[in-house]
Amino acid sequence: MTHENGALDGLVRKRIRALRVAQGLSLEELATRAHLSQSSLSRIEGGKRRLALDQLVALARALDTSLDQLVENAAEDVVISAMSHGTHGLSWPMKGDPAMSVMRRRLTEAPPDSPSKMRAHPGREWLVVLSGTAILMLGHRRYRIETNQAAEFPTMLPHAIGAEGGPCEIMFVFDRDARRGHRETGEQRENGDSP
Repeated sequence: MTHENGALDGLVRKRIRALRVAQGLSLEELATRAHLSQSSLSRIEGGKRRLALDQLVALARALDTSLDQLVENAAEDVVISAMSHGTHGLSWPMKGDPAMSVMRRRLTEAPPDSPSKMRAHPGREWLVVLSGTAILMLGHRRYRIETNQAAEFPTMLPHAIGAEGGPCEIMFVFDRDARRGHRETGEQRENGDSP
């Protein structure tokens, strides 16, 4: 067995135990859910029993996760480079549920104040201000959102967000439709079309 396979084997065993403990399950409870004996599960977690695919599938189901997540070894994707959006700031795309996207952006400009300069598209957005103060424009309404405050809104309302009094950092969560709307708006901007 190569060192890489041994490291992954150990990681999977630690992950099984960590998920069991996080869910408040005893060895006996998880073993029952996975149709294993308690001693087999104990030996799997302790590295004294070979990991078998059928057991991993049963354990993944019993732990309410997927086999892919249980054996994932994506350590090379830990550091994410920022993508520049010109004067609109930076964003750092993050992995997550394919139906949802999480993005962290650093905003440096005030938002447009005219609804004709704002975007509208299907979907829903959530955001939390991590630092600084943000201004959320929803049509003609202006909302001031400070550090550790959050907002949620349907994206069919014309909307824009920007910084007030200096840069701000925001964590956005988009549903699938809102993510698609932002992607299409970004492509229009790159092609010289108005949003």
